[in-house]
Amino acid sequence: MVNMNKSYPNILVTGTPGVGKSLMCRLLSERTGLTWIDVSKFAIENKCLEEYDDVYQCPILDEDKLLDHMEELMCEGGKIIDYHGADFFPERWFDIVFVLRTDNTILYDRLKDRGYTGKKLEDNIDCEIFQTILEEAKSAYREEIVHELMSNNVNQVTSNVDRICQWIEQWKIDNEQ
Repeated sequence: MVNMNKSYPNILVTGTPGVGKSLMCRLLSERTGLTWIDVSKFAIENKCLEEYDDVYQCPILDEDKLLDHMEELMCEGGKIIDYHGADFFPERWFDIVFVLRTDNTILYDRLKDRGYTGKKLEDNIDCEIFQTILEEAKSAYREEIVHELMSNNVNQVTSNVDRICQWIEQWKIDNEQ
């Protein structure tokens, strides 16, 4: 945990690109008032990027610089962190971690619709097949705070948001000062 005096928990929402992290984080933020931080956008805004990766057609994240920029925000509590990686964030930052998963055929269509092709498409599908992000999260955080959630359709997303809101309410009761 980040700090015993915070009023709201910090939540990590992670998973392969295309599993629905941003949709769920946006809905969760709207329902709870917690601050949603899309790490990819945050990294651009705070110049936490290195050179460009031509194979994956994206900039490379400067993880150390990003963590330095995020540290103070995370100590405040009440953050929903949205990113497709999990293992480089400090464990102390998060009270709970949700790994979103999606059936491969659905994910394939979502990524194709985003314009993913070639190695980038194949590697992201393989990442989901081999549960790479879930395994990363399980090895980086205490087992009891890592939860796998299916995210194939809007009904599952809505159900996940409802469950997380219930968890937040219980967290507030358990952490009353």
